[in-house]
Amino acid sequence: MAKNKTSETAIKVEDFLNQITEEKRKTDGFQLLQIMSQQTGLEARMWGPSIIGFGSYHYKYDSGHEGDAPLVAFSPRKDAISLYTYLAPDKREALLQKLGKHKTGKGCIYIKNMADISMDVLREMIDESVRISRLKDISNS
Repeated sequence: MAKNKTSETAIKVEDFLNQITEEKRKTDGFQLLQIMSQQTGLEARMWGPSIIGFGSYHYKYDSGHEGDAPLVAFSPRKDAISLYTYLAPDKREALLQKLGKHKTGKGCIYIKNMADISMDVLREMIDESVRISRLKDISNS
């Protein structure tokens, strides 16, 4: 079976954020680092070359594919900040409607500017992602 492309690395989170040249993206990255650290109570770790994740859980799909993933994560990419959360479908839409200015992809939420979103809703999304991801963690079974 193929190895997961995104796994925890030894890269220092602060080193990664400090190498971002666009000042606004760097500032937003440090703000998210602080919010997610406070909200989860977990230490930030790099996952792959550009994802900052908090905690981890082990998953296994019906296909047999399995691996580890962060409970919640983000990546300050060039065009937008990618938020990696797992939200229960019944809560996802309600939270996204209250979040503020964003776009969604298959599994990510994209924000251009931290000032455009509700920090209270973001914190609620972080809590929900951690809660749901821990429920899905098969290593606790």
